Amino acid sequence: MKLLKLILFAAILGLSYDVSAQIHVDLKGKLNDQLNDRANKHVDNAIDKGLDAIEEGVANSVNNDNNDGDNNDDEDSESENKSKKAKDSDRSGSTDQEETVKPVQDKVSILSSTKYDFVPGDKVLFFEDFSQDAVGDFPALWTTNGSGEVKTVNIAPGNWLHMNTEDAVYAMTKEIPLPENFIFECDVITAPKDGDDIFDFSISFFHANDDYRIDDLFPGDNGFKMGIENGRWWVQSYSNEKDGKDGESTLSPVGVNELHHIIAWVQKGRIRIYHSGQKVIDLPTFLYTPINYNHLRFSLWSMVGRPYVTNIRITTAGADTRSKLLTEGKLISYGIYFDVNKDAVKAESFGALNDIAKILKENPEVRIKIVGHTDSDGADASNLDLSKRRGASVKNELVKTFGIDASRLESDGKGESVPIAPNDTPSNKSLNRRVEFIKL
Repeated sequence: MKLLKLILFAAILGLSYDVSAQIHVDLKGKLNDQLNDRANKHVDNAIDKGLDAIEEGVANSVNNDNNDGDNNDDEDSESENKSKKAKDSDRSGSTDQEETVKPVQDKVSILSSTKYDFVPGDKVLFFEDFSQDAVGDFPALWTTNGSGEVKTVNIAPGNWLHMNTEDAVYAMTKEIPLPENFIFECDVITAPKDGDDIFDFSISFFHANDDYRIDDLFPGDNGFKMGIENGRWWVQSYSNEKDGKDGESTLSPVGVNELHHIIAWVQKGRIRIYHSGQKVIDLPTFLYTPINYNHLRFSLWSMVGRPYVTNIRITTAGADTRSKLLTEGKLISYGIYFDVNKDAVKAESFGALNDIAKILKENPEVRIKIVGHTDSDGADASNLDLSKRRGASVKNELVKTFGIDASRLESDGKGESVPIAPNDTPSNKSLNRRVEFIKL
């Protein structure tokens, strides 16, 4: 057994030398060492898994000899369970245009967490859901040094950009000038490469002129990267003039083949990342200032990530909820989340609803009407009904979760009848999908 382990260890060690030699790159300043450290983590994990597999295999062989085949029943049962799961997945029902991925369990609507303090802004700066792109095409507003295509999937509605090339980047072709304070959100399906059980990818914001290379590891003058590696969140900031910084999360593990809503809140030098109803990273003085980012990019620097992304949204940060509701008499919120064509309030809505509830508790004489609005997609009657149900759901959450007296709340829905922007582009449609709080 020891001889077999030594042989395998030597073979894997030789492979790790080749791998690390291939990915060693010249970074800016000390980021060279940081990248190699991440690569070495992957190699160490591979070595551990290989040795563990040998020990487990030898142990199972000995146990089988000593226990007259008792373990075979467990292995047969496990094999039958895997076969059943595969058949159940095949019955999930995908079309020729759908990509079959593992179904996702429904989550609770609201999470009462004091650390979930995210409140969205009231102005949409950018939105992308690939609805203007044909399934099977690469999206018109993006570029890549690899390949990818717009697809539909069996576990969620809408169009998704499938990033399916290793060591590739996917970048917006137009500049998105961003203020010092902004919020980034997107939906991601963490699909790994076939046969892998880990998932890596990253998202970058940076400042660059028109002559930058999209495939630079750290493009532009300065920026930050956040991502998932071995199921955990990490973040890096970098600058041409200063050493890089690393931050890492120990909260909110990220599973593979699951749908995740990601939020990053930038406030000058501070960055907060939210996932699965938790604030997983909060670094108060981490980013290099002044903030003048103008580009967005997704990156696959490892061989294990094949993500799907959609509903990419960037908004201003920190709506003045109190002033808009009490002084102006109306607050438009883009922070009340629903699934497509559904009325259940999602967990990410906690911060926005908590802000409304605080105002109502501090001002017991105030009454409000909650009005749902939709874009123009779908039938008029269906949109009207959906908007009314969403308004009622928000009212119910304020009563049930936040303890607001129901007599102080009214709800309604206007469907698509009161747009605040033309329903001609994905970005404009996202402006019309909103919840309004009106002081009575």
